[in-house]
Amino acid sequence: MNIDIITLFPELLDGPFNASIIKKAINAKLIEINFHNLRDYSSNKKKQVDDYQYGGGPGMVMMIEPIAKCIKKLKSKKHYDDVIYLTPDGKKLNQSISNELSNKNSFIILCGHYKGIDQRVRDLYITREISIGDFVLSGGELAAAVLCDSVIRLIPGVLGDESSALYDSFQDNILAPPIYTRPSEYDGLKVPDILLSGDKNKIDIWREEKSIERTKKIRPDLLEN
Repeated sequence: MNIDIITLFPELLDGPFNASIIKKAINAKLIEINFHNLRDYSSNKKKQVDDYQYGGGPGMVMMIEPIAKCIKKLKSKKHYDDVIYLTPDGKKLNQSISNELSNKNSFIILCGHYKGIDQRVRDLYITREISIGDFVLSGGELAAAVLCDSVIRLIPGVLGDESSALYDSFQDNILAPPIYTRPSEYDGLKVPDILLSGDKNKIDIWREEKSIERTKKIRPDLLEN
């Protein structure tokens, strides 16, 4: 998979992409991630990429020209399945979207900043708009890291045990069951006997029952789906 991220602040992405699962995936050549500094595509001597809103109002707007130049250059070199814009008013990210994107060959992520981007970018170039929640961030870089992490871990070969992701919360619209490790007893609290029984069938049934129980208690809205 190939992911190209357009950003004004590539340094914000250094940390998330240089550790843990994502770094292992990059080193194993299961994923290729490239950062593109939008200021490199500005025709302004000061590398300006934003300007005041037409009609007035607070906040600067990212201009269409540098974004268009960057996207066009990337598209001239390869095919992209999607051009994603991370925005609070996009479709809220969920496990289903992450699963879908994990099957793509390549996509572009555009990180917004300031008040947002010129609407014409959305009209002409964006194929999918995604939000990571009903709140506003200073820019799309942190959201890009969240989106990429949720997708990359689903790519075959990234996790040590590929079946691990199949039992994550939300995969079947239910939450994951409680999990335990050693010691078997701590401060008077014991690991459920069934998990120590070695009976895989009974353990699977217990886990499914607990998943449904937790979902009913914490996220009953998931069961409506």
